[in-house]
Amino acid sequence: MIRIGNCSGFYGDRLAAMREMLTQGDLDYLTGDYLAELTMLILGRDRLKDPSLGYAKTFVRQMTDCMGLAKERGVRIVTNAGGLNPAGLAEKLREIAAEQGLDVVVAHVEGDDLRPRADELGLVGHGGQAPITANAYLGAFGIAAALDAGADVVVTGRVTDASVVVGPAIHAYGWGREDHDALAGAVVAGHVIECGAQATGGNFSGFAALDPKVMLHPGFPIAEVASDGSSVITKHEGTGGVVTVDTVTAQLVYEIGGPAYAGPDVVAHLDSITLAQESEDRVSISGVTGSAPPATTKVALNSFGGFRNSVEFVLTGLDIEAKAALVRLQVEDALAQSPAGMPDEVVWDLDRTDSVDPETQGRATALLRCHVKSLSPDPVGRAFSSAAVELALASYAGFTVTRPPAAGTPYGVYTPAYVPQKTVPHTVVLADGTRIDVPSPAASALASHSARARESVPAQPGEDSGPSVTREHAQSGSRVPLGRVVHARSGDKGGDANVGVWVRGDVADPDAAYAWLVDLLDADTFTALIPEAAGLDLEIHPLPNLRAINVVAHGFLGDGVAASTRFDPQAKALGEWLRARVVDVPEELLP
Repeated sequence: MIRIGNCSGFYGDRLAAMREMLTQGDLDYLTGDYLAELTMLILGRDRLKDPSLGYAKTFVRQMTDCMGLAKERGVRIVTNAGGLNPAGLAEKLREIAAEQGLDVVVAHVEGDDLRPRADELGLVGHGGQAPITANAYLGAFGIAAALDAGADVVVTGRVTDASVVVGPAIHAYGWGREDHDALAGAVVAGHVIECGAQATGGNFSGFAALDPKVMLHPGFPIAEVASDGSSVITKHEGTGGVVTVDTVTAQLVYEIGGPAYAGPDVVAHLDSITLAQESEDRVSISGVTGSAPPATTKVALNSFGGFRNSVEFVLTGLDIEAKAALVRLQVEDALAQSPAGMPDEVVWDLDRTDSVDPETQGRATALLRCHVKSLSPDPVGRAFSSAAVELALASYAGFTVTRPPAAGTPYGVYTPAYVPQKTVPHTVVLADGTRIDVPSPAASALASHSARARESVPAQPGEDSGPSVTREHAQSGSRVPLGRVVHARSGDKGGDANVGVWVRGDVADPDAAYAWLVDLLDADTFTALIPEAAGLDLEIHPLPNLRAINVVAHGFLGDGVAASTRFDPQAKALGEWLRARVVDVPEELLP
């Protein structure tokens, strides 16, 4: 097996993780994922200010510290930290190597940036605007070609998150485009470790059963990938955190859609996965099947959405609803009277965090948030701030805010698009300037019908999901939080929210519990438990091998994290809200 580690799950992850991963055990490759949909917008703003930027600056700091150490230990580094400027990052790394007297070969992969061709390809951003960024998701064969050419460090722009793991495996084992099962297995391994410590107990809903000292400083994950694509997920011996079937499942159901997980190299069928706890902190992944990739690849578009501002009013004690109604009326009247005009959008959210007979002032308090958006900065700037602040002595009893409104700020809107793979260049650039063109999958190697279309069709709950139970059975038993029986993890994909739930490992009869869960969690029950999803298009996908269900709520987050007015704009806590809802659970299923 080759040992592929991860040292970053997002732009801003633990700075010391690269050094930790290089010094705490053996690795063949070290990878890092620095790009999210929001990150591309952040890097786009960086590059507007300085064209030489557009890459993850924290990665430069890590490599300044660790480049020599990686070379000494024979660890090759693969990362998407190049963002919008992989060539610029590669050149910066070569400068560091020269300054430190290191013989380190740096290559980069480019071709994902389609913004210059947006008109040609029909890529239109929010509101019909030209996008600020337009980046196609490349696959892993460019990374493999760079490694084949002798690169010690490979930096890319926008590739699929798992590609930084799949590329080294292609290089090590010589896989071709037709090795679908092996490629799919590596995609699954890459998906598990791409988000860093989330695979080793981070953000795990079962954390309360763990010793807090174990989670004080979780180690980062490692995928030991075999020549057939099977893998073992582990971590360096003696490091913090845990690797269990539950922590691996948590990452497998994170930010996915249906069972067909489509990418530019292969479609990985998540319903084929088999997990097993081999030993302490070692979970095997086997049985993964793959099929031909779709003819199209995804393009992430970020566009200018307008300007926004917000204020949070603190409402305390009695008459919460009346206090909220008064200040809402006052603010909206002031905005209507303002010479700047009414904002294009005004959104109010009242969170009743108060309680009866409160023992503390915090428990007496509710929060009322007002969010405003406009294409022009004027209605959400000083005019909005004045409308809120000038009420300080003229509104409800106990008036206060968590902070005064600041100046209005610009925001972006993320939208996905799809283009034919053959229209996207995929190029490796070596240190000497040599360019290697990586061909897209041949037409004969593509799915004869769109795997992406299959992906969007929801599976029917209960279909091929083990023994069924009746709705009457599911409605009887003890009324307890759903989280007594299931774990969950949730996240965002643009404006959609995803929540994966799976049967807890400590349930006495997991198969019966899963049959009950599949019967329970249909669209009606989900919207009853999560009323804010009412009226939305829901996909519900059973994953029997994982005893899991994935729910995708389309539009739950509006225009996505950069534009969302939700309290939890990336739906990171949606799964925990779902687990807190009380349902009828058969007594025999309770742990």
